[in-house]
Amino acid sequence: MARSRIRLTLLGSAVALTAGTLVPAQLVGAQPAAAASYEWVALGDSYTAGVIAAAGDVFEIPRDGCERTDQSYPQVIDRDLGSLIELTNVSCGAATIEDITFRAQEPIGRHLPPFSEDPDYPFPPVPPQSEAVKTGTDVITVGVGGNTLDFGGILSKCLELGSGSGGTGTPCKDELAAGIPARLTKVGKDYDAMLAKLHERAPHAKVLSVGYPTIIPADSSKCRYNDPHQFASITQGDLDWLRRDVLEPLNKTIEKSAGTQDAATFVNLYDSSRNHSVCDTGKWVEGVLDSDDRPALVHPNARGHRNAADHVSSAILNAISPN
Repeated sequence: MARSRIRLTLLGSAVALTAGTLVPAQLVGAQPAAAASYEWVALGDSYTAGVIAAAGDVFEIPRDGCERTDQSYPQVIDRDLGSLIELTNVSCGAATIEDITFRAQEPIGRHLPPFSEDPDYPFPPVPPQSEAVKTGTDVITVGVGGNTLDFGGILSKCLELGSGSGGTGTPCKDELAAGIPARLTKVGKDYDAMLAKLHERAPHAKVLSVGYPTIIPADSSKCRYNDPHQFASITQGDLDWLRRDVLEPLNKTIEKSAGTQDAATFVNLYDSSRNHSVCDTGKWVEGVLDSDDRPALVHPNARGHRNAADHVSSAILNAISPN
């Protein structure tokens, strides 16, 4: 896919989120001299791209199957920061770490049988996302790791194994727990290799490694068994296991990898979203279905992307500020 410059003028159907939201503190009282343009490349998977209908409209025509939406956090930040930052957004739903580092990806769009059929599927391959990073890139944001872990596959297996259980026991943990450490090890190794590749392509760029938000609450009794707007047939015991032994370690693995490089910084979204899980009233992540019964498959909605935008934009401004 050709490198795309995505500016506000191209977003004819975009719904602005800036009214009534936080303005990064660094912009308050900014002098005109600070409005120089910096090059920002956004890389990542569906938690960056947006993908689901609750995260806005797909704005790129013709579609490439990556499903970048106009309420995803890169697009929100692009509108917030205006001419200060020039955005190249090549994030793509279902991307693995290897799809960013070196491998061409075949996007799936919204072709997720049996939940949805995409009339434009199959889509042509898109280049490795790292190819969008150039020598002059100033800031790189990257949110990835969940698909390398195969979190979607884990969720699907937990749904299957929990069906008919009455919500008791830990059938998913019992079947999958032994393989999780090896999956996390692969995430760490692949993430290290990705950061090395990004540094090679843009030696002077700051890399912001964006973590995943809170998906499952610490109190899993909030989650109703067989509620498709939450985790459907996943048992409470398996939700506790997923939070404690899969999702939280995934964030720790990403944070650890980012900590090995001077040019990389971890952006923590977990703490700020702690009371906005799939099972909370003010949810920032949708369940298997969203409130309008559309497939969401446990992805952030527009409010979740707004929260991510606030934290990532602050990190971007810190990255480009003079020392």
